[in-house]
Amino acid sequence: KACTGKCELLSGAAAGSRCSGRACNPRMGNLALGRVLSTQSVCGSNSSESFCYYKQTAAPRIRETCSAAKCAKCNSAVPGQAHPASAMSDSSFRYPDTWWQSAEGVTEETLRLDLETEFLFTHLILVFRSPRPAAMVLERSQDHGRTWETLRYFARDCEEAFGLAEGSPARESAASCTSKYSGAFPCARGEVSPCPCLAKHPGASISHTDHYAIYDFIVKGSCLCNGHADHCVPARGYRHNQHKTSKMVHGKCVCRHNTAGAHCERCAPLFNDQPWQAANGIVGTVKCKCKCNGHAESCHFSRGLWLATGRRSGGVCDDCRHTTEGRYCQNCKKGFFRDLSRPKTAPDSCKRAALSGGGYPCNPSSGECTCKPGVGGARCDSCMLGYWGLHEYGCRPCDCTGDCDPYTGDCISGCVHQDKVVHMNDIFVFPEKCECVEVTLGSPKLFCAAEYDYVLVVRVMSAHDKGSHAEVEVKVKKVLYQNPQMKIQRGTVTLYPESWTVQGCTCPILNPGSEYVVAGHKDWKTGRPTVNAKSLVKPWKSSLGRKFLHILRKVCGHR
Repeated sequence: KACTGKCELLSGAAAGSRCSGRACNPRMGNLALGRVLSTQSVCGSNSSESFCYYKQTAAPRIRETCSAAKCAKCNSAVPGQAHPASAMSDSSFRYPDTWWQSAEGVTEETLRLDLETEFLFTHLILVFRSPRPAAMVLERSQDHGRTWETLRYFARDCEEAFGLAEGSPARESAASCTSKYSGAFPCARGEVSPCPCLAKHPGASISHTDHYAIYDFIVKGSCLCNGHADHCVPARGYRHNQHKTSKMVHGKCVCRHNTAGAHCERCAPLFNDQPWQAANGIVGTVKCKCKCNGHAESCHFSRGLWLATGRRSGGVCDDCRHTTEGRYCQNCKKGFFRDLSRPKTAPDSCKRAALSGGGYPCNPSSGECTCKPGVGGARCDSCMLGYWGLHEYGCRPCDCTGDCDPYTGDCISGCVHQDKVVHMNDIFVFPEKCECVEVTLGSPKLFCAAEYDYVLVVRVMSAHDKGSHAEVEVKVKKVLYQNPQMKIQRGTVTLYPESWTVQGCTCPILNPGSEYVVAGHKDWKTGRPTVNAKSLVKPWKSSLGRKFLHILRKVCGHR
């Protein structure tokens, strides 16, 4: 399977494939078909050569003698007399009487099949036209012919030819020797068929005879796809011979199961939340996509995170776009904040925070800016009532019994700005003094997208003007939900209206003596529960409480 753990079964595009919901592999075939076979020599390569051969007998496995030899000529330049290496890999059904033949008098010969990539190799079949050689070696190379590994020895006498006892090797990794396929009889159509065999690049070293001739060189295998594909296309570096065929076994997998690579040896770019594995024959199609919120095109697997999460999730998103950052591209970068009116996955979900020199960096989740001492306004660009002289450290308190000029600090008579003096009781009793836009409980998905840190049922007890901010004392009657980092309990709790420092009143309206359901965020610097224009406040009703609990548990997934 592509990855482990609890993953979602994929449907749709792969529904009609043999790979849908299970392990799959391409069909077997002859890897030599359509590929270039090379040999050390070819009969008649320079000029015509005479050779003799034994005609196939009626019962070659019974008779211990060969028929009388017949003689003929070979010449690579004459079509009817040419016996090239490619004749070994043509169709044995369409061209049963074509063969490759070595030059006369050679003592050793090498047959080599170069494959452009790795394949699953099951077994090799050689059908000889000449008597089978007294000794052969089957080898493979995995570094383009620089080094070779012996897979099997074949000899009429293993001890004499290779100094090996016949049968199983002394070491598990060593190659064994067999005499099963090295008898001289039959004189023609003798087969060499070792199975199973894991070779990829077979070669043959053959003892002395007049010449060697082979009808068929059949390398059975398939495209190597680790159980994640049932179809392959030509791999890079493929070279075909003159015998083009539709039966060609190609080497690059068309991967399914959210895997990628020439052999489906890794997860697809956005499917690295769990470790890759070869399909195990039970589960094949799984969906382990990284949660990058549409802001990344790839992710990588972190074993440390995988272990830290109890083997549930290990994906880390790469190169987050759209001014996002974080493991899942879930946070806005410094200087930006999440626009809750836009989906998390929208390219414009992070907006640049509006902030002048009178504030600290803004909360990347809500966009709310924390103003410096004595500073107010949505952009932290003006002094609050009772302060003056905006500068990089904030605003200075007025040295007056009343208000002062915000630019010069000169005291101002109370009657001039009497309409600006606002008392807390007036705020709550007369909501028209605040221009608040009510946040409505619309779509449950939008409610969840707001990512509130707390949802409480409260009774408003009192409010206090602290000069630079306000505090609202409430009695918590029920905690419907709270961020695990918060420790709100039933009883008296203080809420902090952020908008008091901005416009001199609390939004939304909280009237003393009334009961509400309040959903809000914590202050990202202090961790205190805040109330602001993005908070959701509704007069309390028992039916509303049941609705909130349903949304929190069934839609938002909170417990």
